[in-house]
Amino acid sequence: MAFANFANITKVPELRKRLLFTLMMLAIYRVGVFITAPGIDRNVMRSVVQRQAGGLLGMFNLFTGGALENLSIFALGIMPYISSSIIIQLLGTVYKPIEEMRKEGEQGRRKLDQYTRYGTVLLSIFQSFGIAMYLEGLNNNDLGGRMGDVVANPGWAFRLMTVITLTTGTAFIMWVGEQITERGVSNGISLIIFAGIVADVPGVAFGYIQQNQGSLQPLTVTTLFAVLLATTATVVFFERGQRRIPIVYSRRQVGRRVYGGQTAHLPLKVNTSGMIPAIFASSLLMFPATLANLNVPGMHYLQGALNRGEWLFNVAYGGLIIFFCFFYTAVTFQPVDVADNLKKQQANIPGIRPGKQTAEYIDRVLTKLTFGGSIYVAVVCVVPNIVSQLYHVPFRFGGTSIMIVVGVALDMASQIESHLIQHNYEGLTGPRTAKIRGRQV
Repeated sequence: MAFANFANITKVPELRKRLLFTLMMLAIYRVGVFITAPGIDRNVMRSVVQRQAGGLLGMFNLFTGGALENLSIFALGIMPYISSSIIIQLLGTVYKPIEEMRKEGEQGRRKLDQYTRYGTVLLSIFQSFGIAMYLEGLNNNDLGGRMGDVVANPGWAFRLMTVITLTTGTAFIMWVGEQITERGVSNGISLIIFAGIVADVPGVAFGYIQQNQGSLQPLTVTTLFAVLLATTATVVFFERGQRRIPIVYSRRQVGRRVYGGQTAHLPLKVNTSGMIPAIFASSLLMFPATLANLNVPGMHYLQGALNRGEWLFNVAYGGLIIFFCFFYTAVTFQPVDVADNLKKQQANIPGIRPGKQTAEYIDRVLTKLTFGGSIYVAVVCVVPNIVSQLYHVPFRFGGTSIMIVVGVALDMASQIESHLIQHNYEGLTGPRTAKIRGRQV
């Protein structure tokens, strides 16, 4: 039955086209990961990243899908776009014109998207120049005298070429992500990060086993798999969790017909912000490294203090995740607007007066859910990283990568499920009436 349900995917022309388009875009992205930027010795760069696999370079290499270790045209990955999104959303809380754009509907959203693209290009120029300066600073001594320099011919020609190449690569990835979101399946930006993590995990696992060949302990392997399975189960458990607020529609008579009187519910997810806080927090923790490459005073000390595995990094990472959970939820979910829409539809929450009291009630419930959800996200992202440091496992097995992979997989499965049921086919999880449902809390 399960295989038959999956076979239904090929029977829906629109869904089939969307999946093929998504796979084609991801294949193009993965090909670009292996195209090295001009003037770079790929082998030396790979050695540099591998020697710092547990630090920020390893983390950056994760989100670029291995593009950094190849110093490919996609070496910056999608991080400049995410950083630009953070800046635009932060400005929306303090700069009134941006806040007004957000309320203009589709037209305002398009303007904000355009500003986000401009910000992505500017950040890409800034970060690519920082990478060029950093690469020129790497010499034979940095690699223990075993290999040559990363850059064969340093100078302004190399810096300019690096800025143009990496900025263009990031702009192309941004376009690919937007095309997947519009014409494919799932969110394109998240899916690009997902593809990079999944494509790199088999090689990392094989390398870890080969590196520890003869010294792997059964207890260690069992512990790592237990943490992996527990983290995955925790992510699925909380991502499906919902608080369903009951809603009653008022009865009204139009002519001889009576409308309303039905009972429904308003679903509020335990983790409203999804995987965005973890990505935002990781992106911000990478920023000091870029400033350090440009020799900004004090940034080298901050970069050293934020080294992965140190207690300051874990505290800062967990704190930023909790902050962005509340921030992103506040930006994307407005209780006042929800209360106004319920009032216009002549619906109310039993025992709560429409209008202001409804908005305050929804806000209280949402705050409690966000608090619990933020703690869950912080624990899932930080605890596996601590375990991976204790057992010297590469960062790709950390909680952030697991959360991104599971979250994107669940989102994609939900969208495929919706397409199948919309065309009167059985979903991935059972009969036609079945869906990937949320779990009430």
